Amino acid sequence: MLERFAGLTTAHVADACVRAGVPVRTVSLTAVAGGRVAGRVLPAQHVGSVDVFLEAFESAAEGDVLVVDNGGRRDEACVGDLAALEAAAAGVAGIVIWGLHRDTVDIAAIGLPVFSLGALPTGPLRLDPQPADALSRATIGEWTVTRDDVVLADEDGAVFLPADRLEELFDLAESIRDTEHRQADEIRAGRSLREQVSFKQYLERRAADPSLTFRQHLREVRAAIEE
Repeated sequence: MLERFAGLTTAHVADACVRAGVPVRTVSLTAVAGGRVAGRVLPAQHVGSVDVFLEAFESAAEGDVLVVDNGGRRDEACVGDLAALEAAAAGVAGIVIWGLHRDTVDIAAIGLPVFSLGALPTGPLRLDPQPADALSRATIGEWTVTRDDVVLADEDGAVFLPADRLEELFDLAESIRDTEHRQADEIRAGRSLREQVSFKQYLERRAADPSLTFRQHLREVRAAIEE
């Protein structure tokens, strides 16, 4: 999965979801270390203690990605260097956190891909009851993900995909990438994007039919750049 994702970006994959009619489940996260990651979701709902991560690692398969639901809290860090080091030792491919991390320097030295909303020195000062589904689902932004999902993350953020649609979405994403690369090459060669997408023709058609959208026009000229 990571090998195939290496030639793509999360933007390509998000556009593929639009093209395929799959919900675009994305969140904005910052890469702490590692650059990019791809793998099956290993969910964990954090309630104030690291033990939920240790329990998740007990059932982790090689290449899984720990997806931490800390409710997007910004008053505590929920993942530090020991959790990252233990994840790496368990064969986990990376960590995606809907919340904050700490120990940035040490996490960077470990080299495991980690993505979060930011950093804060303070760890949890609470301990809440652990939900019964703490290891079966995680809410990230407005999205709920399970072990039936995969997560891809890079410098633009993270996108979650249904595992059973992965090959289809990768095929579409590669097609979108190739189209965009051709368009970029033509711009560099002196042929403007406006010329490539027949933008003057679009303006003329829109004047005659105000309901025509640019996206419809792009589909017709097979030069989609927005999806």
